[in-house]
Amino acid sequence: MKLSYRFFNNNKCEYFPCHKTNDPENFNCLFCYCPLYALKDKCGGNFRYTEKGIKDCTNCTLPHKRDNYDYIIGKFQDIVEITKLDNE
Repeated sequence: MKLSYRFFNNNKCEYFPCHKTNDPENFNCLFCYCPLYALKDKCGGNFRYTEKGIKDCTNCTLPHKRDNYDYIIGKFQDIVEITKLDNE
């Protein structure tokens, strides 16, 4: 159970898995709503923008891979930076 906070698999969820996967046992639901969404094109995931300019993450499994916990947590400072008020 060491480092168990890094991974959560909710295979009882009615939407599980929310993205196509060949490895449902290792599908991480911890970041069900991706915290990197707000980083726009700097998130590092496999996304696209729709014709209306909406970010579409349908083909992205970056936050759902067991080994990407450190990557996600490492981006939190970037999230903090984009939420700061301009003090100019």
